[in-house]
Amino acid sequence: MRTVFQDVRYAFRQLIRMPGFTFTAVISLALGIGATTAMFSIVYAILFDPYPYTAPDRMIHLRLIDKDGQPRGFGLTAPQWQQIRKSPVVESAFLSDDWSLTVTGSDVPEDVEADYFSSNAFEHFGVPVALGRGLQPSDAIDGEDPQPVVVLSYKFWKRHFNGNPAVIGQTLQLVHKNYTIVGVAAPRFTWDDKDVYVPQKITQDQKNTFYVGVRLKPGVTHAQADAALQPMVEQFAKETPAHFPVGQFKMHIEGLNEYFLRQLGGTLSLLFGAVALLLLIGCGNVSILLLARATARQHEFAIRAAIGARRGRIVRQLLTESLLLSMTGAALGVLLAYKALDIIILNLPPYSFPHEAAIHINLPVLAFSVAVAIATGVIFGLWPAIQLARTEAAQTLQSGTRKVAGSVRGQRLHGALIAGQIALTLLMLAGAGASIEGFIRLLNIPLGYDPHNIMSVGIPVHDGTYKTWAERAAYFEQLRAKVGEVPGVTMAAISTNATPPANGNNSTFQISGKPSQQDQPTRLNFVSREYFPALRIPLAQGRIWNQDEDHRGAPFVVVNQTFARRYFPNESPIGHSIKISNLRNEPPYAFVAPGGDGWLLIVGVSTDKRNDGIGKPVLPEAFVPYTLAMRMWTQILVRSDVPPLTLLHAIQQKVNSVDHDQQTQANVEDLDQWIKDQPEWARGHLISWLFAAFACLALALAAVGLYSVVSYIVVQRTNEFGIRIALGAQRSHVLSIVFRSMTWSVGGGIAAGILLTLALSKVMTHWTAGTTNSSDPLLLIGATLALTGVAALACSLPARRAAGVDPMTAIRYE
Repeated sequence: MRTVFQDVRYAFRQLIRMPGFTFTAVISLALGIGATTAMFSIVYAILFDPYPYTAPDRMIHLRLIDKDGQPRGFGLTAPQWQQIRKSPVVESAFLSDDWSLTVTGSDVPEDVEADYFSSNAFEHFGVPVALGRGLQPSDAIDGEDPQPVVVLSYKFWKRHFNGNPAVIGQTLQLVHKNYTIVGVAAPRFTWDDKDVYVPQKITQDQKNTFYVGVRLKPGVTHAQADAALQPMVEQFAKETPAHFPVGQFKMHIEGLNEYFLRQLGGTLSLLFGAVALLLLIGCGNVSILLLARATARQHEFAIRAAIGARRGRIVRQLLTESLLLSMTGAALGVLLAYKALDIIILNLPPYSFPHEAAIHINLPVLAFSVAVAIATGVIFGLWPAIQLARTEAAQTLQSGTRKVAGSVRGQRLHGALIAGQIALTLLMLAGAGASIEGFIRLLNIPLGYDPHNIMSVGIPVHDGTYKTWAERAAYFEQLRAKVGEVPGVTMAAISTNATPPANGNNSTFQISGKPSQQDQPTRLNFVSREYFPALRIPLAQGRIWNQDEDHRGAPFVVVNQTFARRYFPNESPIGHSIKISNLRNEPPYAFVAPGGDGWLLIVGVSTDKRNDGIGKPVLPEAFVPYTLAMRMWTQILVRSDVPPLTLLHAIQQKVNSVDHDQQTQANVEDLDQWIKDQPEWARGHLISWLFAAFACLALALAAVGLYSVVSYIVVQRTNEFGIRIALGAQRSHVLSIVFRSMTWSVGGGIAAGILLTLALSKVMTHWTAGTTNSSDPLLLIGATLALTGVAALACSLPARRAAGVDPMTAIRYE
């Protein structure tokens, strides 16, 4: 025990004596362990274990593939849901509908997002509640009004009730109706990200449709489920054709996590690959440092062996030093992992991963990363003992009297490690360059509208209110006018579903006087006349409907330039009429103005703006007066001469002055943030800054590794350089010798890096932002020049020391 303590104390002194070596080795290990562990923890939580539900691998969404090959969702009526439950491939199915409610009974209405569940929903999910109970069959008997009970989400319970455990049995008033709180959902139960869950009334009504979630029976594949459900859904389409797409369609089962895999799966895998490379580079760096230090200490251990030290004692000393170094790096890596995890989570695209995912440090991956780092330190830290076992101590002592070039085997190993680091670093630099350039291109895409100093305020209409077309039209106009009175507001406009950059309903239409074609799609938007000046969208031709036409739901339409070019390539569309196929009067949920479901006259053409995200081509779109068709929801676009969110409270007060129970949607954002919420923007931002950070770290580690090797070479060849200078060699000649010693390693690493980049370019391009290819010649040249410059700088400092060697000192040097 005493000798072990001596070994630890001596190892600690050794590491303190060489702070540069110790700091570099520890940081190299810490960065690799921290980044790899944090990144894989996110990958595992989102891609492999995101849901707390029972058998989530068998939970599915019902989708259709329409005649154009596009996937789309659809709703089922309550009787159709009951038939789905009886299918031989279905183990369980629930239905749900969402709605915006208000907490009433206090001075200010609070927006509450609610899910109306069938009474078997909590049993279907199989997640135990945190407090009380979930919904149960007695809460909603078919054909009867459901019981006034509510289950709170965990976040709402924390926010509204301060996490009070005595909340069970208390009353919560929602839109003037008292509900008894019977439970609090578990923290990870975040289905639909709602605040409360209430029972849904089940009737035989064929108008209302619901989302239906299904769990398949064990052993049933998606293909088998598609085949079994196809005839059933086709029968549903005959019963309620308005709820299904026109023409042929195919049933398509989609796993619970498939959407998120498409959105973020490849991106996370790519980033995990990048941090794995960083771990390799970090371990390679430690290997180089330990090898260089070990070679320099061979003389020391040869002396210790010559004076009687046993080989086992030397090995134990080296093992102690390596373990102390590796464990220090591992400990710091664990701390970095927790910090890096928090930073990456904050920058994840908000709607591209399931919020049920419990993202935390993955202990098996942490243990693996630490084990790799410790193994690296131990193996290469024991190198002097391995070398000592192969040679006689006298031979080592004799060779130590003249510092020659060092063993060929050692030089080759150093060169191979450097070349590997250079290759991996070039690959990461090229990937970072491609992602950054692609993201910059995305930022510079013309939007076609002005997103600055304007926000969208959502207005959900309560059930049972404003039950005629005239009442709802007057109410929306009154809200718009009141919001426009707020000091600082320069314009207010109705934008029911038209807030860019991803807006409009997918619709089809006919053109008057032309043969009917079923594949004439457009994006349909319901807006007030103020919409175009509020977003500063210029009018290319014609006019916008006036205020009187806006109020009466005039059958007018404004189309964009893409619409005009596609459907009227050789003439102006103004004066032509179109008929929208899916405008239906469905009171009290949807009111269509008299004549709104007929022919609509094209009166204007607007310039193009983004309407399908910021990274996709502009689609044809049509704008009609918002009063033409009104649902139980609208948005008010508010342009101001000050930051718009600072006016939100005043706007809410104006809204309350029209209807004391009317709330605004909770998550109000300005349109700049709407752009940042787009999946392509958020994904591009995440990839570009993370890839750039990892590439810079890899470059720094490679530079340190190269510096260490060149410094080692200079120390080993001090005698030689002194003799050369004594015999008249010029400073430039010594410098060239040092630089040439790394030429093959650096050059070989760059060549290998270029080949790796070309081989992986398609994969990297697919998952990075924008359209830039990582194998683009300019990018490769830039990355190569940057890497060459850093390598030259890393070599220059030890090379200058070599060129400044004093001949007499060098000849005497041991």
